[in-house]
Amino acid sequence: MEGVPAKADAEEFTNCFSLIRRNPFILKLALSAGIGGLLFGYDTGVISGALLYIRDDFKSVDRSATMQELIVSTAIAGAIVGAAVGGWLNDRFGRRTALLVADFLFFIGAILMAAAPNPHILLVGRVFVGLGVGMASITAPLYISEASPAKIRGAL
Repeated sequence: MEGVPAKADAEEFTNCFSLIRRNPFILKLALSAGIGGLLFGYDTGVISGALLYIRDDFKSVDRSATMQELIVSTAIAGAIVGAAVGGWLNDRFGRRTALLVADFLFFIGAILMAAAPNPHILLVGRVFVGLGVGMASITAPLYISEASPAKIRGAL
C-alpha cells in the first residue's frame, strides 16, 4: 500500500538507541529541554495540595472561592498567552533564546510565589509561571527536533 508507513522493526529501534548512546549530548539536550513539560505537570498537580496551606496562610483566600479558583487557573491562562508569545519569540530570536526566557519566567514566578506576602503577589507569580510553561511547551519540542539527528528525532 502506498502512503502507509512501514512498520518499524526491532533493528531500527536498536539502531536508534545505539545512536543515542553514542551521542550522550543529544540525550542531555532532550532531557534538559523537556524539563518544561515536567514543570507544567508538576505545577498543575501540586497547586491542589498547596492550596490547603495557602488557605491557612492567607485568610482572604480561605473565605473566597473565587480567589482559590483564580490561584489555580491563572497559571493556565498565563500558559495560553505564553504559548502564543512563545511562537513569535521562537521565530524572532530562536529556540535557545525562547527557552532561556521561559526558564527566566519560571524562576521569577517561583520566587514571587515563595515570597508572596499576600495572595495578589501569589497570583502574579502564577501568571509568570504560566507564561514560562506556555513558552516551554511550544519551544521544547521544536528545539529537540531541530537539534537532534534525523534518525532519532521520533525517539526523543
